[in-house]
Amino acid sequence: MKIAPLQALFFVCVTDVLGFGIMVPLVPYMAERYGATPTQLTLLVGVYSVCQLVASPLLGRLSDRIGRRPVLLISMGFNGLSYLMLGFGSNLWWILASRMLGGLMAGNIATAFAYASDISTPANRARSLGVVGAAIALGFLLGPPLGGLLAGEDVAQASFLRPSLFAAVVALLAMALVWFVMPESHGPAQRGAQPHEAAIPAHPFQLLRTLPALRALVIATVFVTTAQSTFESIYALWALNHFHVGPRTTGLTMLALAGMALLSQGYLVRRLVPRFGEYRLIYTAIGCFAAGFLVLASGLSLPLTVAGLALLGLGVGLYNPNGSSLASHQALAGNRGAVMGVYAAGTSLARVIGPLCSGYLYSRLGTAMPFIFGAFIALQAAWAIAASRRAAGAAA
Repeated sequence: MKIAPLQALFFVCVTDVLGFGIMVPLVPYMAERYGATPTQLTLLVGVYSVCQLVASPLLGRLSDRIGRRPVLLISMGFNGLSYLMLGFGSNLWWILASRMLGGLMAGNIATAFAYASDISTPANRARSLGVVGAAIALGFLLGPPLGGLLAGEDVAQASFLRPSLFAAVVALLAMALVWFVMPESHGPAQRGAQPHEAAIPAHPFQLLRTLPALRALVIATVFVTTAQSTFESIYALWALNHFHVGPRTTGLTMLALAGMALLSQGYLVRRLVPRFGEYRLIYTAIGCFAAGFLVLASGLSLPLTVAGLALLGLGVGLYNPNGSSLASHQALAGNRGAVMGVYAAGTSLARVIGPLCSGYLYSRLGTAMPFIFGAFIALQAAWAIAASRRAAGAAA
């Protein structure tokens, strides 16, 4: 049976992100094993996003020039190498190097979103981007519990080599899917089909200056993703200290977040966007983020924590595909990769800010403060979304 391009992209994103998802509950325990403080730990998480911030717009622009397929192939190959470095590393320096390499290659998600935009029309772009978002959610859904199961529950005796080797194999599988079943969506014909778009700015700062709706949308996404990354960078350590659980339980509780994100991106978005529109769903997502963080901050019980994670997952599932869709509406075929790269760079910047804040707040102001901060900062996205909507309406 012939696989359609969007189906192939779905499987590629699942296998690509699965490898990263496997490592999510493990890195904090690696750092603790090697004697890192909470602040050092969150910096270790943040360096991945610093490198992603640098690489995302560059990989997006590169995919506009040479095509999406080569960028996906190269980035996933080096991702596999980063997992091997992580698995065989014996100190924090090896972990740092592996996270830097992995972060540099993480811009391939922006290329995946550009690919989905290439093969969709404006009318069904939110649906196509929702498919990519659902694939990412599925990778995270399977990754953390799988990583926890492969590592084990005992922090002192947990094996980090097994999940790292598995992640490397998964990255190679993603490369094989691109090579054998995924055609190029932005080949020479497409790159040369819009000569009148040659003057369209592709540099990140030019895009943000000339496209105010995109600029405001990126600001909103920085707020939302800062909140999300605050959670991601401290949750495993918080769960260990608060409920005394190891990698396995941490990964299993994250099923609530990823499962809800998968349900909303793969099913709810498709049903709700035609009825309510992208902006209303984004406002709903912001409310879910704030509510979920406040539930986590209460720290009353593990079941209540799972409920808070489900609310966060709903926020992720409603925000990500609609935010990506609105960003893609600001692009033309000749600079779609650049636009999506700038949008992805905004999320990378936020993933630098979040860990820097969470480590300080956790160590100095109390274990609940990263989640209270997450609720507050997520709510700030509402005014930026309103500004983006006004700018988009003025440009129409």
